[in-house]
Amino acid sequence: MDKLQRLEEGIAHLTRTVEELSDVVARQEREIVRLKSRVGMLLEREADREVADSSSIPLADQKPPHW
Repeated sequence: MDKLQRLEEGIAHLTRTVEELSDVVARQEREIVRLKSRVGMLLEREADREVADSSSIPLADQKPPHW
């Protein structure tokens, strides 16, 4: 196998790897967007619940237990 052919094969493998990684990153981005949306929704629900139960300090205003 000559040097040029080895280089072409190496480039082909690297190109395929880059495309596969690009697909993975795109999927992860979509998942992150979806998860951020769900977390935001859960935070809103919890805030609404805390406001409805006005007998306690809202969680966002409480100091962490280690303080």
